[in-house]
Amino acid sequence: MRTTLTERGQTVIPAKIRKKFHLSADSKIEWVVEGNVIKVIPIPKDTVKAFEGALKGSLDFKKFIEDRRQERKEESKKG
Repeated sequence: MRTTLTERGQTVIPAKIRKKFHLSADSKIEWVVEGNVIKVIPIPKDTVKAFEGALKGSLDFKKFIEDRRQERKEESKKG
């Protein structure tokens, strides 16, 4: 799909892509430059939930979250 760049450097993300990746007005996207290629990567609103699927089968997600909560408590006590 192609879009046009405005004089102000703006463009529109096509509706098909917005729907597929659940993008809305407050969504964040990351622009990555790799050589002569520009990649646009959608950033999930709930990064923990998005990460959860990647962990299935590799480790216990609930234990991971609980360990991280404990680490945060310890970090906040230190400083």
